Amino acid sequence: MKRRTLILGAAAGVAAPAVAGATPAAAVVTDRDAGGSVPTGPLPRRYLGKTKADKLTTLPADTRQVILVNATGYGTSYATLESFTLSGRRWRPVSAPLPARIGSKGFSDNHVEGGATTPTGAYAIGPTMYGIAASPGVRYPYHRLVTNDWWNGNPESAAYNTFQHTSTNPGGWSEALWTVKPAYTHFAVITYNMPPTVPKPVPYAGSAIFLHEFSTAGGNATAGCVGLSHDHLVGVLRWLDPRANPRIVMCPVQNLSRY
Repeated sequence: MKRRTLILGAAAGVAAPAVAGATPAAAVVTDRDAGGSVPTGPLPRRYLGKTKADKLTTLPADTRQVILVNATGYGTSYATLESFTLSGRRWRPVSAPLPARIGSKGFSDNHVEGGATTPTGAYAIGPTMYGIAASPGVRYPYHRLVTNDWWNGNPESAAYNTFQHTSTNPGGWSEALWTVKPAYTHFAVITYNMPPTVPKPVPYAGSAIFLHEFSTAGGNATAGCVGLSHDHLVGVLRWLDPRANPRIVMCPVQNLSRY
């Protein structure tokens, strides 16, 4: 949503993640499979041992990519986004931390519709990526937005928290996706309050939590989404691979072991 600018734009391409004992030298980490690279700076030395992703305990057994969106606490909209890939039994960093923004009221363990918080938790990436512009080369199915493409944010609707193509505004907090520029140039859906996280959306629990581009050049807080710069976002979207059953974990950094 325009009000939520949760943009996951962290690791664009990754080549060979840093290995214990190695000295990070390159200023660009490249993912050969992603078909591109994102200038992120050298990997911090703290990555040469255990990573933050190693604290996670509830990921599906077949998950081989994970994105962490973390802040120093609940009350800030400033966060970082980090991407990791599973190599053997260890999580390896794909990039250095990328600057991200979350809801203007920070994280919440009890997000509700219209609240300017970002819901904590571990979520899948939705089966389709979307955007006003053509696909930047993502591996997911991609729908280029057209007039009358909405995200239903009406808690009283049977189609609450789903994509809809309709000439009628669904009402409530629904968004006219094709009009939200530049935030919705490209975006991924974070499956908060929707399958497979819950069997069906819970009315008023919140909708349209996306990973998308900042609405302003300098970055901005969102209404619940995760926001990244354009280049970082494109890098992350290209890197994500549905065959790796990726997850995104969003929470204050001190709470990572919950997930």
